[in-house]
Amino acid sequence: MNNTFRAFRNRNYSLYFAGQSISLIGTWMQRTAVVWVVYTMTHSTFMLGLSVFASQFPSFIFSLYGGILSDRYNRYKILLFTQTASMFQAILLTILILSKHYEAWEILALSAILGTINAFDVPARQPLIHELISDKADIANGLALNFSMVNLARLVGPALSGIVLGKFGAGICFLINGLSFMAVIASLMLMKLPTFNPITERKHISAELLEGFNYLKNTPTLRTTLLILLLMSLLVLPYDTLLPVYAKEIFKGDAATFGYISSFIGLGAIAGSFFLASLKSGRNFNKLLLFTNIILGIALILFSHLSIFWPAMLFACLSGFGAISQNTICLTIVQVHTDAKMRGRVMSYVAMAYFGMLPIGSLIIGSLSQEIGAPNTILFQGIIALVITGFFARYLITHNTSQQN
Repeated sequence: MNNTFRAFRNRNYSLYFAGQSISLIGTWMQRTAVVWVVYTMTHSTFMLGLSVFASQFPSFIFSLYGGILSDRYNRYKILLFTQTASMFQAILLTILILSKHYEAWEILALSAILGTINAFDVPARQPLIHELISDKADIANGLALNFSMVNLARLVGPALSGIVLGKFGAGICFLINGLSFMAVIASLMLMKLPTFNPITERKHISAELLEGFNYLKNTPTLRTTLLILLLMSLLVLPYDTLLPVYAKEIFKGDAATFGYISSFIGLGAIAGSFFLASLKSGRNFNKLLLFTNIILGIALILFSHLSIFWPAMLFACLSGFGAISQNTICLTIVQVHTDAKMRGRVMSYVAMAYFGMLPIGSLIIGSLSQEIGAPNTILFQGIIALVITGFFARYLITHNTSQQN
C-alpha cells in the first residue's frame, strides 16, 4: 500500500488529486449525458461519431499551440484559466438544455468549444504533475495514480449520470459538472508552488514546433510509443462510440443501462490503473504494453456479439482494463522519457495523436456501423487491435522501457 500511494506524500499533488477527482466525475457525467442526448434525438450512429468528433477534433487543431504555451508560460495559471473556462462551458450547456429549446448542432457547437479549451488544458495539466511532486522518485507513481483518478471518475460518473438522466434529465447532469469545477479551482488556489521562472529567450512558434517534432523523430522510444497510441486511437479506442447502441438496441435498456455499461468499462480501467500504480520501479513497460493490447483485442472480440447483459459486462470490464492500461503506459513512457524543456511540446504531439485520431476514428466507426452493424464493427476493432500488436510485437519484446529514465 505504501508503494501504491507514495505520491500522496507530496501536499500539492494530494490537493490536485482531490480536486480533480471531484471535477472528473462531473466531466464523465457530462460526457455520458451528451452522447445519450444526441443519440436519443437522432437515433444515428453517425451522429454519435460526430458528437465525439466535435468534442475532440479541436484539440487536434490547437494542441500544438497549447504545448508551446505550456513550455513558455506558467502551467499553473494556464490550468486555472482552462478549468474556469470549462466550468462556464458546462453552465452554458445547462442553460441550453433546461430551456428545452435546442438542436443537436447547438450541443455539438458547445462540445467543440470544450475541445478547444482542452487543447490548452492537456499540455499544461499533464506536465504540471512533475512540478507538484517534490520527490522525483514518485513521478511514475504519481502519473499512474493520476490515471487511476481518471478511471475512478469513469466508473462513478457514468453510473451517476444514468441515474440522474432517468430521474432529472440531462440538464442536471451538466449543472453538476459545472459545480464540480469549483473543487479543482479551490485545490489549485490552495497550492504552494515555487516561483515560476519564465523562459527569457523565445524562438519563433514554427521553430519551436519543428524542434519538438525533430526531438520526437530522433527519439526511438517516444516515436514508437506515439505511433502505437496513434493507431490504437484511430482504429480501436473509439469502440465506446457505439455503447449507446448496445444499451438501447442490443440489451433493450435505457439511459441507466448505458451508464452501467460505461461504469463496467470504468471498473476495468481503474483496476488497470491501480495495477500499474502498484508496480515497482524498473518494470519493462513495453512488455506490459504488449500484454494489455492483447487483452483489449480479445475482450472486444468476445464482447462484440454477446446479447446477454451480464456475461457481456465481464468482457466490457476487460476491455476497459486493456484500453486504459495501454493508454496509461504510453503516456507514462512519454512523460518519464522526455526532457523537461520539451515536455509541453511533446505532450501537445501526444494530444494531437490522441484527440486527433479519436474523433476521426469515431466518424469512421460510426459510418462503418451504419453499414455492417455495431457488433461486426466492434469485432473488426478487436481484430485490428491484435494486428497492430503483432506488428510492433518484436520491438516491444526486444526493447526495455522501464519506469525510470
